[in-house]
Amino acid sequence: MKIVIAPDSFKESMTAYEAAVAMERGVRRIVPHAEVHKVPIADGGEGTVQALIDALGGERITTKITGPLGKPIDCHYGVLNNETAVIEVAAACGLDIIPPDKRNPMQTTSYGVGELIIHALDKGIRRFIIGLGGSGTNDGGLGMAQALGVKITDKTGRPVRFGGEGLMTANHISMEQMDARVRDCVFDIASDVTNPLLGKEGGTYIYGPQKGANHEMVLELDEAMAHYAEIIERDVGIEIIHKEGAGAAGGIGAACLAFLQATIHPGIEMIARLTRLADVVEGAHLVLTGEGKMDNQTSFGKAVTGVAEIARHYDVPVVALTGANLVDDDAIYDQGIDAIFTLQNEPMSLEHAMENGILLTERITENVLRLFVRTFT
Repeated sequence: MKIVIAPDSFKESMTAYEAAVAMERGVRRIVPHAEVHKVPIADGGEGTVQALIDALGGERITTKITGPLGKPIDCHYGVLNNETAVIEVAAACGLDIIPPDKRNPMQTTSYGVGELIIHALDKGIRRFIIGLGGSGTNDGGLGMAQALGVKITDKTGRPVRFGGEGLMTANHISMEQMDARVRDCVFDIASDVTNPLLGKEGGTYIYGPQKGANHEMVLELDEAMAHYAEIIERDVGIEIIHKEGAGAAGGIGAACLAFLQATIHPGIEMIARLTRLADVVEGAHLVLTGEGKMDNQTSFGKAVTGVAEIARHYDVPVVALTGANLVDDDAIYDQGIDAIFTLQNEPMSLEHAMENGILLTERITENVLRLFVRTFT
């Protein structure tokens, strides 16, 4: 029996790899000699670096960068085969590394993302994968660009400040002093969202509030982002207003398009391609996937449904495991997921569930396999 295990991370509980190992243990209690293939996955958000290192091999590099609050922090990125850097926006300026009382997109910066790129350039890297999920900033990637040497100035000719405040005063952009090595690089962007830069469906309106923006701030930032896009088109010669994914990560997607000449890909499609997930799924009898929380948004370009769609192509049943099942829309089942099981086996606190995620995952997987094997045989 061939079983493919391809979970995303269970946020703050298990990495994708840890979840996959736990699922495998549950499988082998029922089918000891199963042909098990573990393919940890991600969609461009937190866990992308680790998922690709676990799947493809590589090393994790740690360095100091400027964090989202403008202070030094330790940060990591991955290097695959000594030639490709994998950078997570979530690690450099993620929402989870900003204390709730400090979340203010007028001030938080993406500067550290640019510093990670520079660090990788210094190691001779010229190919990059950048995951945009989990950002805690809304600066249009202005900080990232500044770190790369892009000169962004106000009406007086002075460099603009960090964050949305800088975005609001930006008046001129010059790429003359940008690190020349960037032009020799290939940048592939993994994004779990497709939001445009502006408007009610744009990154600011949709994600700004969770980053600390009140209603007035959202209006100001969206207006500033529109002005920023006009300056980019005028000074850089690239139109980004209507580009799909430009609003991802608080506009870092737009900066990647404008300053890095990057290509934006649906995150799960890109990770699946790199890990050759489709080749592994072909001929399988069952696919196990999962993530920390599943809701109706899981249907839109997320890792779990990306796995399910691949499995559906090969007519392989899919079971998803999750810490919290908030799905009330049948659309997710139309995308290839056959059933969703929650990890909890009794009333328990969130803290207890997260601390015992590995054991709970093993147990629910064991039960799923008991049912599956009975049905299959």
